[in-house]
Amino acid sequence: MTRAGVRGAAVAVGAPVVLGTGIGWRPEIAEAVERMPGIDWVEAVAENVCPGHLPESLVRLRERGVTVVPHGVSLGLGGADRPDEGRLAALAERAGALGSPLVSEHIAFVRAGGPLTASPVLEAGHLLPVPRTRDALDVLCENVRIAQDALPVPLALENIAALISWPGEEMTEGQFLYDLVDRTGVRLLIDVANLHTNHVNRGEDPAEALRELPVEAIAYVHVAGGFERDGVWHDSHAHPVPRPVLDILAHLASRTAPPGVLLERDENFPEPAELERELDAIRETVAGAVRGPERASAPAGAPEWRDTTCAAPEPARQRLALAQAALLSALVAGTPAPEGFDRARLGVQARALAAKRADVVAKVAPELPDILGSGYRPAFLAYAQGRPMTGGYRRDALDFAEQLLPAGRLGDADARRRLREWWLDRSGPAPRHRRPGARLARAARRVLPHR
Repeated sequence: MTRAGVRGAAVAVGAPVVLGTGIGWRPEIAEAVERMPGIDWVEAVAENVCPGHLPESLVRLRERGVTVVPHGVSLGLGGADRPDEGRLAALAERAGALGSPLVSEHIAFVRAGGPLTASPVLEAGHLLPVPRTRDALDVLCENVRIAQDALPVPLALENIAALISWPGEEMTEGQFLYDLVDRTGVRLLIDVANLHTNHVNRGEDPAEALRELPVEAIAYVHVAGGFERDGVWHDSHAHPVPRPVLDILAHLASRTAPPGVLLERDENFPEPAELERELDAIRETVAGAVRGPERASAPAGAPEWRDTTCAAPEPARQRLALAQAALLSALVAGTPAPEGFDRARLGVQARALAAKRADVVAKVAPELPDILGSGYRPAFLAYAQGRPMTGGYRRDALDFAEQLLPAGRLGDADARRRLREWWLDRSGPAPRHRRPGARLARAARRVLPHR
């Protein structure tokens, strides 16, 4: 299996770095992770790491020889636009600061709209699935090559979990991933929990996907928990790893020895002993798998066409842009569902996006739920309905507070005062005490009610 090199020369996919057993590093469990036995490596969310001010916990882990891999969530390589140079530079900087042997991202789109569609840019605040079509594959391959050229270390891409399916898909997941690797040489991050999610939600057979995968391209594997509600599996990363996910891991490990396996947990953290038990279960699952011969041939039904230049025609980008913008608008702005989508399932996805948005805003601006109490969540969900996120979660928090104040929706005078103070202190380019008083007063008169 080959890919075009950085300057167009064909090179073989190199041997992956042996990582071992790891866990997702999060600030809430940083101390516990440092004390856990047998941790060979950790993965940190790239956007949450500042290269000039690395968390002391990550510095100590690195000094002990623990590998740190930055895991990006905002590139949107599956989107219609070419990758943002600033985001690529930031990911490269984090890889350098952490001394990482590779970086990872997702096969997903996270925003849509813009010049290709003559519509405003919308932010999903979540990883959304790419249609498995020739257009989407062309665009993804070119975006991946742009990213590879900008990054100082190899890139691994993760298959994502999804609540919805695109109509008119032309390939299975395994075929799509096989062709992506064949055309770009990119490595794969296989999330077995996401394969389980797609089995429950989209009826896709994990065994078939694994049978079609180019296993020699696997850089590492994710394992995580979730929960099922009303026939829908939610990939929460906040629950124990269920047996079916470990069974998929065993199936994968029977085909190839994963270079690395990592336990993900993002919230609702249990006691460290429980996390250690889950890590032990992962180790036992991989060690107990009986491996057969690897399959390196193309999956049955894989497209025979190849475009090793990885250049996506502009019409393909525009078609993909329009399709993704229509879907994202239906999910976050309340516009009609695009033709061919399951409307009920789109509703589930839309509610999930709004709920995640409320949760993340509560984390980046914890003063808001403190000020609003039990009224925070219903008030935010009402605000989010028909108000797409366009500038990130911190901007979203400010916009939410701003729309509450002039609307006079806060009956509690103390809550209104506190929210007003909070908004004033954060709505400008500098803290309120550093801003000219006249400017502050003008801003307050424009948008805030008098008491």
